[in-house]
Amino acid sequence: NAVSIAEAHFHPEAWIRAIYADDTPVGFLMLHDEHLLEEPREVGYYYVWRFMIDQRYQRRGYGLQAMKLLVDHVHTRPHAEQMLLSHVSGGGNAGSFYEKLGFKYTGKEVAGELEMQLDLRSHGR
Repeated sequence: NAVSIAEAHFHPEAWIRAIYADDTPVGFLMLHDEHLLEEPREVGYYYVWRFMIDQRYQRRGYGLQAMKLLVDHVHTRPHAEQMLLSHVSGGGNAGSFYEKLGFKYTGKEVAGELEMQLDLRSHGR
């Protein structure tokens, strides 16, 4: 997370947030939001650049709640048509977690990871 926070300081399109359970930090997310740039391109997607829940706090609903809040946030942003993300393949990957939220596989790979998308136009808030 420290590397992601440092990276975000060099990328004005990075929107970062800590994920808390009451006063306890349990995770981190970083969203690529083109509309944070001074001269944004009019793209219809937002990319979940980083998303993690500390291993000690997984399977308690924090990740699901955080992703739902993130989807709600993206719905408020300009030109919000799709959310994209990618995850590693192999056993124990996060694919089924994202599918519960409505993400579907695109059939593409991004940097060796499996890409998924959520169509925000048909996904209710």
